[in-house]
Amino acid sequence: MNEKISIPIDVDSIMEKASCAAAVFSQLSQEHTDRIVEAVYRAAFDSRVRLAKLAVEETGIGNWRDKVVKNVVATQLVYHDIKDLKTVGIISEDERKGIVEIAQPLGPIFAVIPVTNPTSTVLFKILIALKTRNPIIIRPHSSAIRCSNEAARICYEAALKEDAPEDCIQWLENTSRTETQVLMQHKKLALILATGGGSLVNAAYSSGTPALGVGAGNVPVFIEQSADVPFAIEQILISKLFDNGTICASEQAVVVERSIAAETMNEFKRKGAHFLSGEEMKRIENVAYDSGKGVMSVGVIGKTALEIAQMAGIEVPPDTRLLIAPLQGIGKDYPISSEILAPILAFYVAEDFKHAVNLCIDLNFHGGIGHTASLFSNDEAKIKEFACVMNAGRVVVNMPASQGAVGGMYNSLYPSFTLGCGTGGKNITTDNITARHLLNIQRISRRRVNQRFERFNKELYFDESLDSEAIEREYNRNF
Repeated sequence: MNEKISIPIDVDSIMEKASCAAAVFSQLSQEHTDRIVEAVYRAAFDSRVRLAKLAVEETGIGNWRDKVVKNVVATQLVYHDIKDLKTVGIISEDERKGIVEIAQPLGPIFAVIPVTNPTSTVLFKILIALKTRNPIIIRPHSSAIRCSNEAARICYEAALKEDAPEDCIQWLENTSRTETQVLMQHKKLALILATGGGSLVNAAYSSGTPALGVGAGNVPVFIEQSADVPFAIEQILISKLFDNGTICASEQAVVVERSIAAETMNEFKRKGAHFLSGEEMKRIENVAYDSGKGVMSVGVIGKTALEIAQMAGIEVPPDTRLLIAPLQGIGKDYPISSEILAPILAFYVAEDFKHAVNLCIDLNFHGGIGHTASLFSNDEAKIKEFACVMNAGRVVVNMPASQGAVGGMYNSLYPSFTLGCGTGGKNITTDNITARHLLNIQRISRRRVNQRFERFNKELYFDESLDSEAIEREYNRNF
Protein backbone atom coordinates (compact mmCIF):
# COMPACT_ATOMS: atom_id res chain seq x y z
CA MET A 1 0.00 0.00 0.00
CA ASN A 2 1.46 3.36 -1.02
CA GLU A 3 1.63 5.94 1.74
CA LYS A 4 0.25 9.39 1.01
CA ILE A 5 3.00 12.00 1.09
CA SER A 6 2.13 15.27 2.77
CA ILE A 7 3.48 18.28 0.86
CA PRO A 8 3.70 21.41 3.02
CA ILE A 9 1.11 23.99 2.07
CA ASP A 10 1.56 27.75 1.88
CA VAL A 11 -1.12 28.89 4.29
CA ASP A 12 -0.57 32.60 3.72
CA SER A 13 -0.84 32.17 -0.05
CA ILE A 14 -4.08 30.20 0.30
CA MET A 15 -5.59 32.85 2.55
CA GLU A 16 -4.39 35.71 0.32
CA LYS A 17 -6.15 34.10 -2.65
CA ALA A 18 -9.30 33.62 -0.56
CA SER A 19 -9.20 37.25 0.61
CA CYS A 20 -8.88 38.53 -2.95
CA ALA A 21 -11.81 36.33 -3.99
CA ALA A 22 -13.83 37.72 -1.07
CA ALA A 23 -13.16 41.30 -2.19
CA VAL A 24 -14.47 40.55 -5.70
CA PHE A 25 -17.38 38.48 -4.40
CA SER A 26 -18.62 41.34 -2.19
CA GLN A 27 -19.22 43.44 -5.34
CA LEU A 28 -21.44 40.92 -7.16
CA SER A 29 -25.16 41.45 -7.59
CA GLN A 30 -27.85 39.03 -6.49
CA GLU A 31 -28.53 38.10 -10.11
CA HIS A 32 -24.87 37.31 -10.82
CA THR A 33 -24.53 35.36 -7.57
CA ASP A 34 -27.60 33.31 -8.40
CA ARG A 35 -26.28 32.48 -11.88
CA ILE A 36 -23.10 31.13 -10.34
CA VAL A 37 -25.01 29.05 -7.80
CA GLU A 38 -27.35 27.58 -10.41
CA ALA A 39 -24.44 26.63 -12.67
CA VAL A 40 -22.62 24.94 -9.81
CA TYR A 41 -25.77 23.09 -8.75
CA ARG A 42 -26.36 21.74 -12.26
CA ALA A 43 -22.76 20.62 -12.73
CA ALA A 44 -22.68 18.93 -9.33
CA PHE A 45 -26.07 17.28 -9.83
CA ASP A 46 -25.01 15.95 -13.22
CA SER A 47 -21.95 14.35 -11.57
CA ARG A 48 -23.90 12.76 -8.71
CA VAL A 49 -23.42 9.12 -9.82
CA ARG A 50 -19.76 9.39 -10.76
CA LEU A 51 -18.90 11.13 -7.50
CA ALA A 52 -20.83 8.55 -5.47
CA LYS A 53 -18.95 5.68 -7.09
CA LEU A 54 -15.64 7.48 -6.65
CA ALA A 55 -16.37 7.98 -2.93
CA VAL A 56 -17.04 4.29 -2.30
CA GLU A 57 -14.08 3.23 -4.42
CA GLU A 58 -11.71 5.45 -2.45
CA THR A 59 -13.07 5.06 1.10
CA GLY A 60 -14.63 1.58 1.08
CA ILE A 61 -17.48 3.03 3.15
CA GLY A 62 -21.19 2.65 2.39
CA ASN A 63 -22.69 1.92 -1.01
CA TRP A 64 -22.72 4.07 -4.10
CA ARG A 65 -26.48 4.01 -4.74
CA ASP A 66 -27.22 5.62 -1.38
CA LYS A 67 -24.39 8.07 -1.85
CA VAL A 68 -26.11 9.14 -5.08
CA VAL A 69 -29.14 10.04 -2.96
CA LYS A 70 -26.90 12.00 -0.60
CA ASN A 71 -25.48 13.91 -3.55
CA VAL A 72 -29.02 14.65 -4.76
CA VAL A 73 -29.96 16.04 -1.34
CA ALA A 74 -26.77 18.12 -1.23
CA THR A 75 -27.43 19.62 -4.65
CA GLN A 76 -31.06 19.53 -5.80
CA LEU A 77 -32.81 19.80 -2.43
CA VAL A 78 -30.35 22.33 -1.06
CA TYR A 79 -30.49 24.42 -4.23
CA HIS A 80 -34.29 24.58 -4.25
CA ASP A 81 -34.24 25.49 -0.56
CA ILE A 82 -31.86 28.44 -1.03
CA LYS A 83 -32.34 29.62 -4.62
CA ASP A 84 -34.91 32.32 -3.78
CA LEU A 85 -33.14 33.45 -0.60
CA LYS A 86 -32.02 37.09 -0.70
CA THR A 87 -28.34 37.23 0.19
CA VAL A 88 -27.19 40.49 -1.42
CA GLY A 89 -27.99 44.05 -0.36
CA ILE A 90 -31.32 44.97 1.25
CA ILE A 91 -33.15 41.79 2.22
CA SER A 92 -35.99 43.23 4.35
CA GLU A 93 -37.61 46.54 5.31
CA ASP A 94 -39.98 47.17 8.21
CA GLU A 95 -41.42 50.66 7.85
CA ARG A 96 -43.28 50.53 11.16
CA LYS A 97 -40.19 49.66 13.19
CA GLY A 98 -37.83 51.66 10.99
CA ILE A 99 -35.52 48.68 10.47
CA VAL A 100 -33.80 47.86 7.18
CA GLU A 101 -31.73 44.66 7.00
CA ILE A 102 -28.75 44.33 4.65
CA ALA A 103 -26.98 41.04 3.91
CA GLN A 104 -23.20 41.08 3.92
CA PRO A 105 -20.84 38.16 3.24
CA LEU A 106 -18.69 36.82 6.06
CA GLY A 107 -15.44 36.30 4.18
CA PRO A 108 -13.30 33.18 3.62
CA ILE A 109 -14.73 29.94 5.03
CA PHE A 110 -12.71 26.85 5.94
CA ALA A 111 -14.72 23.64 5.45
CA VAL A 112 -13.77 20.39 7.19
CA ILE A 113 -15.19 17.35 5.36
CA PRO A 114 -15.96 13.92 6.94
CA VAL A 115 -15.01 10.57 5.41
CA THR A 116 -18.59 9.28 5.73
CA ASN A 117 -20.07 11.91 3.37
CA PRO A 118 -17.01 13.00 1.38
CA THR A 119 -18.70 14.33 -1.76
CA SER A 120 -22.17 15.33 -0.57
CA THR A 121 -20.76 17.52 2.22
CA VAL A 122 -18.41 19.23 -0.23
CA LEU A 123 -21.25 19.97 -2.65
CA PHE A 124 -23.52 21.19 0.14
CA LYS A 125 -20.97 23.52 1.73
CA ILE A 126 -19.87 24.96 -1.60
CA LEU A 127 -23.45 25.80 -2.61
CA ILE A 128 -24.32 27.59 0.63
CA ALA A 129 -20.97 29.43 0.63
CA LEU A 130 -21.33 30.67 -2.95
CA LYS A 131 -24.96 31.68 -2.38
CA THR A 132 -23.75 34.00 0.39
CA ARG A 133 -20.71 35.26 -1.62
CA ASN A 134 -18.17 33.63 0.66
CA PRO A 135 -15.02 31.98 -0.76
CA ILE A 136 -14.51 28.46 0.58
CA ILE A 137 -11.47 26.29 1.27
CA ILE A 138 -12.16 22.54 1.30
CA ARG A 139 -10.19 20.38 3.72
CA PRO A 140 -10.96 16.73 2.80
CA HIS A 141 -10.53 13.75 5.08
CA SER A 142 -7.19 12.03 4.51
CA SER A 143 -8.99 8.89 3.32
CA ALA A 144 -11.20 10.74 0.83
CA ILE A 145 -8.93 13.32 -0.81
CA ARG A 146 -9.49 12.26 -4.40
CA CYS A 147 -13.31 12.17 -4.37
CA SER A 148 -13.75 15.30 -2.23
CA ASN A 149 -11.36 17.33 -4.33
CA GLU A 150 -12.95 16.09 -7.56
CA ALA A 151 -16.31 17.35 -6.26
CA ALA A 152 -14.71 20.73 -5.49
CA ARG A 153 -13.05 20.90 -8.93
CA ILE A 154 -16.36 20.25 -10.73
CA CYS A 155 -18.01 23.05 -8.77
CA TYR A 156 -15.12 25.48 -9.33
CA GLU A 157 -15.01 25.01 -13.09
CA ALA A 158 -18.77 25.54 -13.31
CA ALA A 159 -18.50 28.69 -11.19
CA LEU A 160 -15.73 30.16 -13.34
CA LYS A 161 -17.87 29.72 -16.46
CA GLU A 162 -20.32 32.20 -14.90
CA ASP A 163 -17.52 34.64 -14.12
CA ALA A 164 -17.16 33.77 -10.43
CA PRO A 165 -14.11 35.20 -8.66
CA GLU A 166 -10.92 33.24 -9.18
CA ASP A 167 -10.05 31.08 -6.14
CA CYS A 168 -13.61 31.33 -4.79
CA ILE A 169 -13.22 27.57 -4.24
CA GLN A 170 -9.91 26.09 -3.15
CA TRP A 171 -9.16 22.54 -2.06
CA LEU A 172 -6.26 21.03 -0.14
CA GLU A 173 -4.32 17.83 -0.49
CA ASN A 174 -3.06 15.70 2.40
CA THR A 175 -2.98 18.45 5.01
CA SER A 176 -1.25 17.78 8.32
CA ARG A 177 -3.00 18.44 11.63
CA THR A 178 -0.57 21.31 12.29
CA GLU A 179 -1.30 22.93 8.93
CA THR A 180 -5.02 22.53 9.55
CA GLN A 181 -4.71 24.27 12.90
CA VAL A 182 -2.66 27.11 11.37
CA LEU A 183 -5.36 27.62 8.75
CA MET A 184 -8.07 27.58 11.39
CA GLN A 185 -6.26 30.27 13.35
CA HIS A 186 -5.41 32.51 10.39
CA LYS A 187 -6.40 36.15 10.93
CA LYS A 188 -7.98 36.41 7.45
CA LEU A 189 -10.30 33.44 7.98
CA ALA A 190 -13.91 34.41 8.76
CA LEU A 191 -15.55 31.11 9.72
CA ILE A 192 -14.96 27.38 10.10
CA LEU A 193 -17.65 24.91 8.99
CA ALA A 194 -16.57 21.80 10.88
CA THR A 195 -18.15 18.43 10.11
CA GLY A 196 -16.13 15.40 11.12
CA GLY A 197 -14.44 13.73 14.08
CA GLY A 198 -14.66 15.15 17.58
CA SER A 199 -11.00 16.20 17.75
CA LEU A 200 -11.23 18.31 14.58
CA VAL A 201 -14.48 19.92 15.66
CA ASN A 202 -12.96 20.73 19.06
CA ALA A 203 -9.90 22.19 17.34
CA ALA A 204 -12.21 24.42 15.29
CA TYR A 205 -13.97 25.71 18.39
CA SER A 206 -10.69 26.39 20.21
CA SER A 207 -9.04 28.11 17.23
CA GLY A 208 -10.19 31.63 18.02
CA THR A 209 -12.06 31.78 14.71
CA PRO A 210 -15.90 31.68 14.72
CA ALA A 211 -17.02 28.12 14.03
CA LEU A 212 -20.20 26.24 13.20
CA GLY A 213 -19.69 22.61 14.12
CA VAL A 214 -21.59 19.49 15.02
CA GLY A 215 -21.79 17.21 18.02
CA ALA A 216 -21.82 13.44 18.12
CA GLY A 217 -25.04 11.52 17.60
CA ASN A 218 -26.27 8.61 19.70
CA VAL A 219 -29.86 8.55 18.53
CA PRO A 220 -32.50 6.66 20.54
CA VAL A 221 -35.70 5.61 18.77
CA PHE A 222 -38.69 4.95 21.00
CA ILE A 223 -41.52 2.80 19.63
CA GLU A 224 -44.43 3.80 21.88
CA GLN A 225 -47.31 1.35 22.32
CA SER A 226 -49.75 3.38 20.16
CA ALA A 227 -47.39 3.12 17.17
CA ASP A 228 -47.97 1.08 14.03
CA VAL A 229 -45.18 -1.44 14.68
CA PRO A 230 -44.66 -2.80 11.12
CA PHE A 231 -44.53 0.77 9.82
CA ALA A 232 -42.05 1.78 12.53
CA ILE A 233 -39.71 -1.11 11.73
CA GLU A 234 -39.89 -0.35 8.02
CA GLN A 235 -38.96 3.29 8.64
CA ILE A 236 -36.11 2.41 11.01
CA LEU A 237 -34.64 0.06 8.40
CA ILE A 238 -34.94 2.73 5.69
CA SER A 239 -32.80 4.93 7.91
CA LYS A 240 -30.36 2.55 9.59
CA LEU A 241 -29.51 0.64 6.41
CA PHE A 242 -29.11 3.81 4.34
CA ASP A 243 -25.49 3.97 3.19
CA ASN A 244 -24.85 1.23 5.78
CA GLY A 245 -25.64 3.49 8.73
CA THR A 246 -23.11 6.24 8.05
CA ILE A 247 -25.34 9.24 8.81
CA CYS A 248 -24.75 10.49 12.35
CA ALA A 249 -28.52 10.94 12.79
CA SER A 250 -29.19 7.23 12.20
CA GLU A 251 -30.82 5.26 14.99
CA GLN A 252 -28.40 3.71 17.48
CA ALA A 253 -30.79 2.10 19.98
CA VAL A 254 -34.40 0.93 19.87
CA VAL A 255 -36.49 1.35 23.01
CA VAL A 256 -39.84 -0.45 23.08
CA GLU A 257 -42.53 -0.88 25.70
CA ARG A 258 -42.95 -4.43 26.97
CA SER A 259 -46.56 -4.61 25.76
CA ILE A 260 -45.36 -4.58 22.13
CA ALA A 261 -41.84 -6.01 22.57
CA ALA A 262 -42.61 -9.46 21.15
CA GLU A 263 -44.37 -8.01 18.11
CA THR A 264 -41.45 -5.64 17.53
CA MET A 265 -38.85 -8.40 17.74
CA ASN A 266 -40.80 -10.65 15.40
CA GLU A 267 -41.19 -7.84 12.86
CA PHE A 268 -37.47 -7.06 12.98
CA LYS A 269 -36.65 -10.73 12.40
CA ARG A 270 -39.13 -10.91 9.54
CA LYS A 271 -37.30 -7.99 7.89
CA GLY A 272 -33.83 -9.56 8.13
CA ALA A 273 -32.58 -8.57 11.59
CA HIS A 274 -30.47 -11.01 13.62
CA PHE A 275 -30.73 -10.78 17.41
CA LEU A 276 -27.31 -11.50 18.90
CA SER A 277 -26.74 -14.04 21.66
CA GLY A 278 -24.54 -13.12 24.62
CA GLU A 279 -21.44 -14.71 23.07
CA GLU A 280 -22.14 -13.19 19.66
CA MET A 281 -22.58 -9.80 21.27
CA LYS A 282 -19.12 -9.98 22.87
CA ARG A 283 -17.56 -10.79 19.51
CA ILE A 284 -19.36 -7.91 17.81
CA GLU A 285 -18.23 -5.55 20.59
CA ASN A 286 -14.62 -6.54 19.99
CA VAL A 287 -14.73 -5.54 16.31
CA ALA A 288 -17.23 -2.65 16.48
CA TYR A 289 -15.85 -0.75 19.46
CA ASP A 290 -12.36 0.48 20.26
CA SER A 291 -12.29 0.18 24.04
CA GLY A 292 -8.90 1.87 24.24
CA LYS A 293 -10.13 5.05 22.58
CA GLY A 294 -13.70 4.72 23.83
CA VAL A 295 -15.22 5.13 20.37
CA MET A 296 -16.53 2.99 17.51
CA SER A 297 -13.92 1.09 15.50
CA VAL A 298 -13.13 2.71 12.16
CA GLY A 299 -13.11 -0.72 10.48
CA VAL A 300 -16.87 -1.26 10.80
CA ILE A 301 -18.03 2.18 9.66
CA GLY A 302 -20.27 1.81 6.62
CA LYS A 303 -19.89 -1.98 6.36
CA THR A 304 -22.83 -4.37 5.88
CA ALA A 305 -24.18 -6.58 8.64
CA LEU A 306 -22.79 -9.66 6.88
CA GLU A 307 -19.33 -8.11 6.59
CA ILE A 308 -19.33 -7.20 10.29
CA ALA A 309 -20.50 -10.69 11.29
CA GLN A 310 -17.68 -12.18 9.23
CA MET A 311 -15.18 -9.84 10.88
CA ALA A 312 -16.44 -11.00 14.28
CA GLY A 313 -16.33 -14.67 13.31
CA ILE A 314 -20.02 -15.37 13.87
CA GLU A 315 -22.46 -17.15 11.58
CA VAL A 316 -25.69 -15.39 10.66
CA PRO A 317 -28.35 -16.17 8.04
CA PRO A 318 -27.29 -15.05 4.54
CA ASP A 319 -30.20 -12.60 4.31
CA THR A 320 -29.17 -10.74 7.50
CA ARG A 321 -29.40 -6.98 7.06
CA LEU A 322 -29.16 -5.76 10.64
CA LEU A 323 -27.49 -6.91 13.88
CA ILE A 324 -29.43 -6.23 17.08
CA ALA A 325 -27.97 -6.48 20.60
CA PRO A 326 -30.48 -6.86 23.47
CA LEU A 327 -28.96 -4.85 26.34
CA GLN A 328 -29.71 -4.29 30.01
CA GLY A 329 -27.58 -1.21 30.59
CA ILE A 330 -26.10 1.94 29.08
CA GLY A 331 -22.56 3.26 29.25
CA LYS A 332 -18.93 2.18 28.85
CA ASP A 333 -19.67 -1.32 30.14
CA TYR A 334 -22.16 -1.75 27.28
CA PRO A 335 -20.18 -0.70 24.16
CA ILE A 336 -23.07 -1.20 21.73
CA SER A 337 -25.04 1.45 23.64
CA SER A 338 -22.62 3.95 22.04
CA GLU A 339 -22.69 5.52 18.57
CA ILE A 340 -21.68 2.99 15.89
CA LEU A 341 -22.13 4.10 12.27
CA ALA A 342 -22.98 0.67 10.92
CA PRO A 343 -26.05 -1.63 10.74
CA ILE A 344 -25.89 -2.45 14.47
CA LEU A 345 -28.63 -1.52 16.95
CA ALA A 346 -28.93 -1.78 20.71
CA PHE A 347 -32.34 -3.00 21.89
CA TYR A 348 -34.09 -2.19 25.19
CA VAL A 349 -37.41 -3.34 26.62
CA ALA A 350 -39.05 -0.79 28.93
CA GLU A 351 -41.76 -1.55 31.46
CA ASP A 352 -43.86 1.49 30.57
CA PHE A 353 -43.81 4.93 28.96
CA LYS A 354 -41.94 6.64 31.80
CA HIS A 355 -39.26 3.94 31.89
CA ALA A 356 -38.86 4.15 28.11
CA VAL A 357 -38.43 7.93 28.19
CA ASN A 358 -35.81 7.63 30.93
CA LEU A 359 -33.87 5.09 28.85
CA CYS A 360 -33.96 7.47 25.87
CA ILE A 361 -32.69 10.32 28.03
CA ASP A 362 -29.82 8.13 29.30
CA LEU A 363 -28.92 7.09 25.75
CA ASN A 364 -29.09 10.69 24.59
CA PHE A 365 -26.70 11.76 27.37
CA HIS A 366 -24.35 8.87 26.55
CA GLY A 367 -22.61 10.67 23.71
CA GLY A 368 -25.46 12.27 21.78
CA ILE A 369 -26.58 15.36 23.68
CA GLY A 370 -28.34 17.93 21.52
CA HIS A 371 -28.37 15.89 18.32
CA THR A 372 -31.47 13.87 17.38
CA ALA A 373 -34.12 11.67 18.96
CA SER A 374 -36.76 9.60 17.19
CA LEU A 375 -40.26 8.57 18.21
CA PHE A 376 -42.98 6.41 16.69
CA SER A 377 -46.34 7.18 18.27
CA ASN A 378 -49.92 8.12 17.43
CA ASP A 379 -50.55 9.71 20.82
CA GLU A 380 -50.14 13.49 20.46
CA ALA A 381 -49.86 14.10 24.21
CA LYS A 382 -47.06 11.56 24.56
CA ILE A 383 -45.27 12.94 21.51
CA LYS A 384 -45.15 16.38 23.13
CA GLU A 385 -44.19 14.98 26.53
CA PHE A 386 -41.32 13.02 24.98
CA ALA A 387 -40.06 16.00 22.99
CA CYS A 388 -40.13 18.34 25.99
CA VAL A 389 -37.73 16.21 28.03
CA MET A 390 -35.28 15.22 25.28
CA ASN A 391 -32.14 17.31 24.86
CA ALA A 392 -32.19 17.04 21.08
CA GLY A 393 -32.14 19.67 18.35
CA ARG A 394 -34.34 17.46 16.21
CA VAL A 395 -37.11 15.19 17.50
CA VAL A 396 -38.32 13.31 14.42
CA VAL A 397 -41.72 11.65 14.66
CA ASN A 398 -42.93 8.70 12.56
CA MET A 399 -40.14 8.93 9.97
CA PRO A 400 -36.63 7.58 9.32
CA ALA A 401 -34.26 9.41 11.66
CA SER A 402 -31.39 9.80 9.16
CA GLN A 403 -33.43 11.29 6.37
CA GLY A 404 -35.70 13.17 8.78
CA ALA A 405 -32.83 14.91 10.55
CA VAL A 406 -31.01 15.83 7.33
CA GLY A 407 -34.21 17.54 6.20
CA GLY A 408 -36.01 18.23 2.95
CA MET A 409 -37.24 14.68 2.29
CA TYR A 410 -39.74 13.91 5.05
CA ASN A 411 -40.26 17.37 6.57
CA SER A 412 -39.52 21.06 6.16
CA LEU A 413 -36.25 21.20 8.08
CA TYR A 414 -33.51 22.90 6.08
CA PRO A 415 -31.73 20.20 4.03
CA SER A 416 -28.24 20.14 5.50
CA PHE A 417 -25.15 18.01 6.09
CA THR A 418 -24.13 20.03 9.16
CA LEU A 419 -26.54 19.44 12.04
CA GLY A 420 -26.12 21.75 15.02
CA CYS A 421 -26.47 20.23 18.50
CA GLY A 422 -26.85 23.34 20.64
CA THR A 423 -24.99 24.06 23.83
CA GLY A 424 -25.47 20.47 25.01
CA GLY A 425 -23.34 19.33 22.09
CA LYS A 426 -21.01 22.32 22.53
CA ASN A 427 -22.44 24.02 19.43
CA ILE A 428 -23.84 27.53 19.07
CA THR A 429 -27.14 26.44 17.47
CA THR A 430 -29.53 23.50 17.19
CA ASP A 431 -30.34 24.46 13.59
CA ASN A 432 -29.66 22.53 10.43
CA ILE A 433 -26.90 24.79 9.10
CA THR A 434 -27.60 26.39 5.72
CA ALA A 435 -26.97 29.58 3.73
CA ARG A 436 -28.98 31.62 6.22
CA HIS A 437 -26.22 31.06 8.79
CA LEU A 438 -23.43 32.36 6.54
CA LEU A 439 -24.44 36.01 6.43
CA ASN A 440 -23.64 39.07 8.49
CA ILE A 441 -26.87 41.04 8.81
CA GLN A 442 -26.36 44.80 8.90
CA ARG A 443 -29.25 46.91 10.23
CA ILE A 444 -30.28 50.47 9.52
CA SER A 445 -32.29 51.69 12.51
CA ARG A 446 -34.30 54.89 11.95
CA ARG A 447 -35.56 57.12 14.72
CA ARG A 448 -38.86 55.86 16.11
CA VAL A 449 -39.48 57.63 19.44
CA ASN A 450 -41.03 55.92 22.44
CA GLN A 451 -43.03 58.92 23.62
CA ARG A 452 -43.44 57.81 27.24
CA PHE A 453 -39.76 57.01 27.61
CA GLU A 454 -38.73 60.28 25.96
CA ARG A 455 -40.91 62.29 28.36
CA PHE A 456 -39.56 60.44 31.38
CA ASN A 457 -36.01 60.83 30.13
CA LYS A 458 -36.28 64.55 29.32
CA GLU A 459 -38.66 65.83 31.98
CA LEU A 460 -38.05 63.68 35.01
CA TYR A 461 -34.60 62.14 35.00
CA PHE A 462 -32.89 65.52 34.59
CA ASP A 463 -35.23 67.38 36.94
CA GLU A 464 -32.86 68.27 39.77
CA SER A 465 -35.76 69.02 42.11
CA LEU A 466 -36.67 65.32 42.24
CA ASP A 467 -34.82 62.94 44.53
CA SER A 468 -34.23 59.27 43.67
CA GLU A 469 -37.40 58.10 45.42
CA ALA A 470 -39.51 60.60 43.49
CA ILE A 471 -37.93 59.52 40.22
CA GLU A 472 -38.66 55.88 41.08
CA ARG A 473 -42.31 56.71 41.84
CA GLU A 474 -42.68 58.55 38.53
CA TYR A 475 -41.02 55.73 36.63
CA ASN A 476 -43.38 53.14 38.14
CA ARG A 477 -46.37 55.35 37.44
CA ASN A 478 -45.39 55.83 33.77
CA PHE A 479 -44.23 52.32 32.99
